[in-house]
Amino acid sequence: MLLPIMQPVPLADLPSGIQVRIIGAAGAGFPSPAQDWEDDAISLIELLRLDRAASFVFRISGGSMVDAGIYDNDVVVVDRDTRPADGHIVIAIVDGGFVCRQLCRRQGQTWLEARNAHQRYAPTAAEGIEIWGVVRTGVRDYRR
Repeated sequence: MLLPIMQPVPLADLPSGIQVRIIGAAGAGFPSPAQDWEDDAISLIELLRLDRAASFVFRISGGSMVDAGIYDNDVVVVDRDTRPADGHIVIAIVDGGFVCRQLCRRQGQTWLEARNAHQRYAPTAAEGIEIWGVVRTGVRDYRR
């Protein structure tokens, strides 16, 4: 099923029963003692909590958030019902378009800041900017 990711997509309407088989545990350092552990299947919808009416998916375009671990073409899950707080990664509407930035509060002011030490992005004052939702999780294709 191809999802239109150019616009916010509610995920609560996806068909139930989408599951992925688990082959086994894979250690990221030493071999895992749970290597023999096996579960039948997991639901990506439940794992990523996509079965909520307030969960949406965005594809990230650009490199402004690489220092926060969010790269070009990553897919992020955004919650509209989470209250944004200092330090949260958010999706905001700036100049009529969606942007992904970190919400930062300093000296009584709130800013949207990019996270890329190799490129300079000017902070945006969050006053008058709509914070559309809070990024909860991301999905990355590691074959790039």
